[in-house]
Amino acid sequence: MINSTQFSYIILSAYADIKLIKYIFFMIFTVLYFFIICANMLLIVVICLNRSLHEPMYMFLCSLFVNELFGSSGLFPFLLIQFLSDVHHISNYLCFLQIFCVYSYAGVEFYNLAVMSYDRYVAICFPLQYKTRMTNNMVIMLIVVSWLPPLLMVTGTTMLSFSLQLCGNVINKVYCDNYSVVKLACFDTSVNNIYGLIVSVGSIICALTLIFYTYIKIFKVCFSGSSETREKAVNTCSPHLASLLNFSFGCLFEVSQSRFNMSNVPTMLGIFLSIYYFTCQPLFNPVLYGLKMSKIRNTCKHLLKKR
Repeated sequence: MINSTQFSYIILSAYADIKLIKYIFFMIFTVLYFFIICANMLLIVVICLNRSLHEPMYMFLCSLFVNELFGSSGLFPFLLIQFLSDVHHISNYLCFLQIFCVYSYAGVEFYNLAVMSYDRYVAICFPLQYKTRMTNNMVIMLIVVSWLPPLLMVTGTTMLSFSLQLCGNVINKVYCDNYSVVKLACFDTSVNNIYGLIVSVGSIICALTLIFYTYIKIFKVCFSGSSETREKAVNTCSPHLASLLNFSFGCLFEVSQSRFNMSNVPTMLGIFLSIYYFTCQPLFNPVLYGLKMSKIRNTCKHLLKKR
């Protein structure tokens, strides 16, 4: 018979190895979080206040930056507190709230990138029809589609995991991870696994199908079009592709951390890899789009000159 206990908290054992370097971690991640907040907030304010940036592409970027603030704020404050704390545990309620924030961020980010690929597809393949296709109602609907399904799916995942009876309360992570918590369950987790598989595979296939379809069409137009068309496509698509690849690498690192034995990886490297897409993606996107998009760059320069 399985010995089950109702635990009221989860112990995060990954902090046990950091010892004195916790102060170094605290300083590094404080600086990173500060830059993430400043960079994303700056671009959100710039897009919202400047009417010339009230175009579909910039609205989708604004949605992306809001999600990055949401994701990083769901992790970093807790992370910083844990680095300075001597007791590395988290209550069940906060643990599952963090799971909700972490997984929602990942889902919304992926869907946002898929919606942005569709926007680039319409702009490049149907330039004359862009304004009639990408109306205000269409933009609002696409933003809702990029947020609502991931939030609903993650809500289901979190509720199923929260109802589990746990036989242990120690996970080798620096934050709460759904897969690690489900592995602690005393009883059969088939429902959680099947639901998670269907939701994950279904959402990934939907988003990737849209991304692949739009880029196949974009490349087809580029190869058959003029050099000016190709240059326009490269300028508008390269930031999106770079962001998509960066996020994919972050997800790959996270899956590797959760699914495989990473005990041979140095502690500092392991922590950075496990939160790569919470750190590099929110830093990478504002810098990338801020430098690459001439309208955003010029607006920021104009605001700084005025000040």
